[in-house]
Amino acid sequence: MSDAWLLGRARELIAAVQRTERTEQLKVIQTLDELLDETQRRGEPVLVAQLLRAAALARLVTRGMVDEAEQLLDEMLAHTKRHGLALLRADAHALRGRRLVLAGQEDAALTEIARALALLDDAPSADVQMGRRAWDRLLSSALNDCWIVLNQLGVYEAAEEVITRAHQAIRDSAGPHEITLQLMNRVKMLLGWGLRLERVGRYDEAGEKFRTAASMAIAVEAPFAESLFPREAGVPAVDQVGVLAASLAFAAPNAAHIERLRRLHGTQGYPHENILVTIALSRCLEVDGLRDEALDVLLEARHTQAEDNSQPSMRLNLVRELARIGNSDPDDPAGDAVASVEPESKPTSPLADYAATLEAELWSLRESQIATLNTRREHERLSAEHGAITQQALQDPLTGLPNRRALDERLRSLAASAMAQPLAVALVDLDGFKDVNDQHSHAEGDDVLRVVASTLRDALRGDDIVARYGGDEFIVLLPGAPLSAATQALNRSVKAVASLPHHLSHGVTLSVGLVSLRPQERAEEVLSRADAAMYQAKRRGGNQIASSPQPGGEPEEQPVDDPTFDAREHT
Repeated sequence: MSDAWLLGRARELIAAVQRTERTEQLKVIQTLDELLDETQRRGEPVLVAQLLRAAALARLVTRGMVDEAEQLLDEMLAHTKRHGLALLRADAHALRGRRLVLAGQEDAALTEIARALALLDDAPSADVQMGRRAWDRLLSSALNDCWIVLNQLGVYEAAEEVITRAHQAIRDSAGPHEITLQLMNRVKMLLGWGLRLERVGRYDEAGEKFRTAASMAIAVEAPFAESLFPREAGVPAVDQVGVLAASLAFAAPNAAHIERLRRLHGTQGYPHENILVTIALSRCLEVDGLRDEALDVLLEARHTQAEDNSQPSMRLNLVRELARIGNSDPDDPAGDAVASVEPESKPTSPLADYAATLEAELWSLRESQIATLNTRREHERLSAEHGAITQQALQDPLTGLPNRRALDERLRSLAASAMAQPLAVALVDLDGFKDVNDQHSHAEGDDVLRVVASTLRDALRGDDIVARYGGDEFIVLLPGAPLSAATQALNRSVKAVASLPHHLSHGVTLSVGLVSLRPQERAEEVLSRADAAMYQAKRRGGNQIASSPQPGGEPEEQPVDDPTFDAREHT
């Protein structure tokens, strides 16, 4: 199985899991978990992140599995942060927002989307190694996941901005599936937006949203036939996808849509489309004089959606529709048959006035949500920028390692921590580095420093700290390591550098002075002892480690290439 096959299979499963029964969804989750295990064995960071996303998303759309998604999303967030995968890290925040909406924590969900959008605002234009198309697809996917949450919360202006960016990201390279997804998402958003506008009496604007959605539903026919979505060959998309059928009915509610909507109503459709189909069907039934059946359809939906927290704004649309039809005049179906006809000429009751006042207040709160999102988004962006500046101040620009300032802070912190004891400290100097600069160039010397820094870092333990001390010197801090264990770890580094190809290292090797921090010893004192031990290693020919385990003891040294060397005895 190639990496491309694994990713393609995961995409197919995600498309399928959103429109299958729960039993099949559980099978999809099991398959995705197996694919995730395989990618984690391979260890390719981007692929692992994408499979973590797929496994988490499958659980988010499966009833009773949402809590299991949390651990996967935490793992995805840590993984993407560790490997610098900005787009997939933003996607992890977006999916966490989706989980929070399901938990009824709307404000916290808005914060997660602000974090995701801040990351996407500052993301680079593309990753050369990944390829433009793959990069654009990841960007579009992250934006779509942000859009879903904003659409669920009814923050439509922000949702429109995000989905427009998602479309722009893939417009030059999108395949049929991406085009279908974009159009269907826009249809859902426009219908929800239109219903929201009706609730505050803006019927002309609502009608425009419905008509635009209907035109997009017609445009989706061609790409849908070649998409990854489960479908029946030769059957029009509007006869298979509830939200597309609903858009035609909202634009012009009449009896012609009833049979199609009845067939699609209650089936396992795509997420967040059932209420739209229900309201569209009820309006068509009402226009056809079947008011009681329209009420029954709405009541049934209200009952089945009672425990669904994924669409707080859409649930209010359902309740509003039920109240509207329930209070309409059954003898005058044309007078208020559909919400697009403004009931201005009718006298209003105190209850209707109260509802209208509440709607106006909700509209104001919704506008406040948009302002809150923008404020938090800017805060997250500035915080990230400040963090990057702080990081730069503590980072050596040549090697990417912590610099002298960062080293001093970390050494003080570890020296004061009982958990870090014993603390081994090593000063590492490059043998023969001056010859590289003299015989080649300083640019070649910089390349050698970068290669050695990377090799040194990779050969040590996960929690060891490597910092550039200055020039061709490095400091290594090994918390919790007695000298025997520290020697073993540093011996790997010395051998790794000595084994580098000559065109990368130009023959440089390492001389290492290794000491253990004494009680109450100051940072400059321990570094001075490590420096003295390092010079002892150099005097003995370099490419070795010298250590001073006892106060006042004579440093010992051992050439790295000595076959009798045993790190357990080197104390």
